[in-house]
Amino acid sequence: MKPKPASAEAFILANTVLECPALAPGILLHLATAMTPLWHASEQFLERHNIVPPFWAFAWPGSQALASYVAAHPALVAGKRVLDFAAGSGLAAIACAQVGAVVQAADVDLLAQAAIRLNAVANAVVVDVLLEDMVGQDCRWDVILCGDVCYEAPMAKHILPWLRRCAQHATVLIADPGRTYAPGDGYQEIARMIVPTSLELEDRTERVVTIMQL
Repeated sequence: MKPKPASAEAFILANTVLECPALAPGILLHLATAMTPLWHASEQFLERHNIVPPFWAFAWPGSQALASYVAAHPALVAGKRVLDFAAGSGLAAIACAQVGAVVQAADVDLLAQAAIRLNAVANAVVVDVLLEDMVGQDCRWDVILCGDVCYEAPMAKHILPWLRRCAQHATVLIADPGRTYAPGDGYQEIARMIVPTSLELEDRTERVVTIMQL
């Protein structure tokens, strides 16, 4: 049984703290840190509470890079319809909302959906949280942002054909920190930046993130 929204929000509040990611100092997120129980949670803990891996509880390199890029290039999204796809914490969505975009954030994980709502409130912005799988739907956005979405072969195979179709109608950006299943061609690199990370999450203390436009 999946947790209800109220219990999902309670779980997030009990297991995270409000912090700003390194590359987004003006954005507060409910994050797992070394001081919170979720940071140390075992697979057994997650299974017992029917929780998928809490990707929403960390500011991943791809989403930090997108938030930083949006802050430096607000004209990319200001006044436009933006989708933060597989949004996790909603970091990129919040960065877009702060510069005047009309933002939707999509994630199929109920806890991620709750985290996005809480994070939007913490930053006093409006983000419309979408509750369904967007893959295959008609493109109704001007810009689609994807942070670190190519970490598994099935995921990449599922989403990339749809994103390429959307790129015929919208600006589609993928921020990839060197994952195995990132696009090998069919994109233009528009930025590259170094994002600090943790050895608890990655195999190194920083990641070079490439922002690519399909």
